[in-house]
Amino acid sequence: MTIAIKRLDHVNVRTANLDAMIKWYGEMLGMTPGPRPDFSFPGAWLYAGDDAVIHLVGVDVAPEPPESLTLEHFALSATGISDLIDRVNASGARHNVRKVPSFPIVQVNLWDPDGNHIHIDFTAEEAEAAGL
Repeated sequence: MTIAIKRLDHVNVRTANLDAMIKWYGEMLGMTPGPRPDFSFPGAWLYAGDDAVIHLVGVDVAPEPPESLTLEHFALSATGISDLIDRVNASGARHNVRKVPSFPIVQVNLWDPDGNHIHIDFTAEEAEAAGL
């Protein structure tokens, strides 16, 4: 049998700002905390619908990325670009909007409270309908 990867399951993020991160992912991306195994360390699983997409692990001291960090961002696909743009503009969150060259995708790039880069992908058709 040949392996066949189906999709990315989740992203695990270590943070010393657990409450702020839960709040930010809820307010910016509409994710909600949900069921999580009874681990011996603090954390939260943030859900998009029925899927635990972001796993937060609470740590006492903010992790310092290694000099040669190779994971530059993670990406999510979504609908509702107008709502997201309204949320980030109202919050003053750092963001930018970019069209992907030669692909029908528009990315909204965001940075969470810990500085992690996330981009949310929308169809070019939806972005154009929103005036972007």
